[in-house]
Amino acid sequence: MKRFVAAAALALSSLAAFAANPQIEMVTSKGKIVVELYPEAAPKTVANFLQYVKAKHYDDTVFHRVINNFVVQGGGFNAQMEQKPTKAAIENEAQMAFEKGLKNDRGSIAMARTGAPHSATSQFYFNLVNNDSLNYPSFDKWGYTVFGKIVSGIEVIDQIAKVPTLPGDVPAEAVKLISARELPAKPGKAASKVAAPKASK
Repeated sequence: MKRFVAAAALALSSLAAFAANPQIEMVTSKGKIVVELYPEAAPKTVANFLQYVKAKHYDDTVFHRVINNFVVQGGGFNAQMEQKPTKAAIENEAQMAFEKGLKNDRGSIAMARTGAPHSATSQFYFNLVNNDSLNYPSFDKWGYTVFGKIVSGIEVIDQIAKVPTLPGDVPAEAVKLISARELPAKPGKAASKVAAPKASK
């Protein structure tokens, strides 16, 4: 019996080792983006993001802040620019993620927050360039938590970055996040290393 339990535990651990990182498909009005998440580097942040995805919080929202050569931000407002209700804020994991190799590099996704370090809820941003100033410890000794990267569709973010904006960096034309869903895991695919988060150019 003990041998059977030990064998079962070994089999389960082997399956876990080959579990793929979660991937999220975002369908926008400019095209599709696929993002890979890294729970090993930012577990609470990834869990929080996935909860919002599963609750369809991001469906029919807009990218409300666009700064070319900096970031594209979304996840908090509907098309009428009304802020959506959120769950409680989460712990800042920027230091852990940074030490695992995740940086605010081009193509990465990170949590937006206020000046308070532990204030991130649903809003996220994509880095259009390498934004080293946002990495831990940053200017406020905390930094901004990176939790994934674009693995497909980085050209879509580049298109969004070119949209004309109004005062406050709000796009003059609504750029919609139509839907966000977790893709089915691909069996047998090993998880990607978080130490290499750079997206393809």
